[in-house]
Amino acid sequence: MEEILFNFISKYISINEDEKNAILSLNLFHSVKKGTILLKEGQKSRDSYFVLKGCIRTYYIIDGEEKTTAFYTELDALTPHCVTNHTPSDYFISCVEDSIILISDADVGMEINSKFPKFDTMCRILSEELLAKERVDFDEFKTSSPEQRYLNLIKNRPDLIQRVPQHQLASYLGIKPQSLSRIRARIFEKKN
Repeated sequence: MEEILFNFISKYISINEDEKNAILSLNLFHSVKKGTILLKEGQKSRDSYFVLKGCIRTYYIIDGEEKTTAFYTELDALTPHCVTNHTPSDYFISCVEDSIILISDADVGMEINSKFPKFDTMCRILSEELLAKERVDFDEFKTSSPEQRYLNLIKNRPDLIQRVPQHQLASYLGIKPQSLSRIRARIFEKKN
């Protein structure tokens, strides 16, 4: 898992052995079981997450129904809004699969960035990339029909089709599971 992390970091900055050892000494790696809730609505947190292996999701509970807003898989990072706003969380974060996740709090991030300023540069670049990606995803969601959203999911994140329960996929697409079944059937008919 360490190699996966260091390969990811090397896409943005070069790091030496001292920097690698400093990261490893922080004990950031956590194995988390499927179904584990990492953050609950109303809970305060200072933790950010980086998925090395597995899948986590964010969701709200509205009128007793889960509304999935995002899935994070290998090499995806997530800093919940409550961390930056210092407020209780509005949503939940849970593991869809058994996962290996880096979990760090704001103090660890500040410590690394002060010791190794180039990590601050990497974090800024990552933040800009994530913001741009989220904007594109949001615009695509708002301007697409449910069928187009599903086709985009097949094209851009096909792994989720096999990894995520259908009711969570449907929620993520903004539809009911029955509608997702109908969309799949329609697409299958068009292909044959």
